[in-house]
Amino acid sequence: MFGFAPHDVLAEFCDPPQRPFVPQDARVAEDYADIIRRDFELYFRDIQSYLRCLDAERARAFQEGREVSEDYRRFLGRSDE
Repeated sequence: MFGFAPHDVLAEFCDPPQRPFVPQDARVAEDYADIIRRDFELYFRDIQSYLRCLDAERARAFQEGREVSEDYRRFLGRSDE
């Protein structure tokens, strides 16, 4: 009898930030320059968090792949018996 235990680790959902909107109209862009500037600053902050999340998810996925490969190796060893 084979015993397989589910892993408690779930994939992390990495939510990408939305690109800042820059109006095509120069006058509108000037009128809202402070808001647009703040949106860019928030984007640059959030993109760093997003990239860290992707790095963490990539590392988790590689680890899971190694574990599954090891599980499969053990399974093949048992089925040869």
